Amino acid sequence: MNRTAILVDGAFFLARYRKVYGERDASDARAVAKTVFSMALEHLKAVDRPREQLYRIFFYDCPPLEKSFVKPISGDSIDFGRTGAAAFRRELHDQLRRQRKMALRLGRLAERGEWQLKRNAYQQLREGSLHWDDLGDEHFEPDMRQTQVDMKIGIDIAALTYKKLVDQIILIAGDADFIPAAKLARYEGIDFILDPMWQGIAPDLHEHIDGLQSVCPRPF
Repeated sequence: MNRTAILVDGAFFLARYRKVYGERDASDARAVAKTVFSMALEHLKAVDRPREQLYRIFFYDCPPLEKSFVKPISGDSIDFGRTGAAAFRRELHDQLRRQRKMALRLGRLAERGEWQLKRNAYQQLREGSLHWDDLGDEHFEPDMRQTQVDMKIGIDIAALTYKKLVDQIILIAGDADFIPAAKLARYEGIDFILDPMWQGIAPDLHEHIDGLQSVCPRPF
């Protein structure tokens, strides 16, 4: 039987979720987890496959930051492990583990214990709508990045391909880091579809995929 695997870049999905599903509560972990599964079913419908042909959904993310930092302006201490964002991430991962046909793949957060200016604050400074003297703690965020996530996505694509577990892979992501793995899969005969959740992609990415398909509501 032909089978489809659906791979979800968690950080990308959550960022797009807030824009695509603006009417939904983005802090409701259970609803977000259900949306991941419902999107997978919508993809199967779009390629005219029954839900029985879903091999598995792979969701890639990182555990929340669990450290304390001293805020850059006020000097107050904040324990990120006690924030609402951390609680949401833990609950989301728990809800995803409960979903049928779901595999949660966790990387790690690499942080340097420093703060960096948020992108929108930087833009406001450039535009002149925000001045240096007006900067507060809310304009900064911890300097951290995900590690191992892209590697896990690539390894899973290779494993699914070489073990012939599926004949189709649908990747929900928005950057070009997947290109080497996509080339491998396509070379081995896998139908490779990209879902950027209506986010624009570079024109040259089209040559590395077999189809572009977004099943979520299109944001206005």
